Amino acid sequence: MAGTTLPRGVKAKRLIDGVSVKELRLIPDERGYLMEMLRSDDEIFQEFGQVYLSVAYPGVVKGWHYHKEQTDFFTIVKGMMKVVLYDDRPDSPTRGEINEFFMGELNPMLITIPPGVLHGMKAIGNAPGFLVNCPTRAYNYDEPDEFRVDPHDGTVPYDWGLEEG
Repeated sequence: MAGTTLPRGVKAKRLIDGVSVKELRLIPDERGYLMEMLRSDDEIFQEFGQVYLSVAYPGVVKGWHYHKEQTDFFTIVKGMMKVVLYDDRPDSPTRGEINEFFMGELNPMLITIPPGVLHGMKAIGNAPGFLVNCPTRAYNYDEPDEFRVDPHDGTVPYDWGLEEG
């Protein structure tokens, strides 16, 4: 990753190991527009688990959590969100790194979040953010592969407040 330019809307020194960004393209015509998010012939595609929508109200933090088995593929289809990743994996070469992604209607992208990477999101602006995830595993209601960390207790060295200036 050294020497490469990060995509617009990404605030990080370098991408966390295993994280990737696919910049998305809108294809407009007189009827509206189409935006492909993830295709089975994409280099980053792994396997299909399910597709779901998660909506965050403005200013609300949804996170932190991580998965032990599942890879997430996030895109924001309506509004704008700040999606933040934190690498706390003990053997990772990017342990301690934080990546911020400012993504949505004004900056369409799909990010790959590997197992073990803590992640959360917050709608930015004055409208809800609509996140679509296409994870590699279906949600198991009896034994969820989801492990939560309080977003405000200091476990993760990140401040969800607005950075002004």
